[in-house]
Amino acid sequence: METTEKIVESYCRYVKGWLTLPNVKCEGQYEIDLLAIDPKSAERYHIESGVSISGSFSKLTSKPFSTDDLKDRVKAAGQRRTLGYFIERKFNLPEVRAELKKYGFVRGNYSKVIVTWGWQPDVKVLADRHKVQLWDFGKLVSEIAAACRDHKTYFTDDTVRTIQLFAMAASSNS
Repeated sequence: METTEKIVESYCRYVKGWLTLPNVKCEGQYEIDLLAIDPKSAERYHIESGVSISGSFSKLTSKPFSTDDLKDRVKAAGQRRTLGYFIERKFNLPEVRAELKKYGFVRGNYSKVIVTWGWQPDVKVLADRHKVQLWDFGKLVSEIAAACRDHKTYFTDDTVRTIQLFAMAASSNS
């Protein structure tokens, strides 16, 4: 599991209080980053992370997605930063939908979420049209830090513990 995926899972577990299942394997070497269920409301979430710190590829774009360009090593990174990539390769593949169904996630009973480090303005309109929520990664990290900054609980989750220690250090230096 990538670090960013661990942070997203920690956000769901410790800030939202949701139950999570990470790295769900699908046929054809596909993978679902995270499934989450809110135990209070029984709402379900299929969450995919696409966080890049590269200046040219950091924001999610509405550029056209191309399966052929995804196979081209030079063009692949840019393709993974398109909304179309997530819709076509992460949410709507038959292999992914079949695996979701095994966990009771059927069309219409769960939310699709993309976690990314910002997006171009037109992406939000397109995401709404496709019923996809966009979560800003930076805000998630800030919410985790705020939730655990004053918490004296010892977190055994290394990801949350690291963010907690960083938040405490940052607040003591201000």
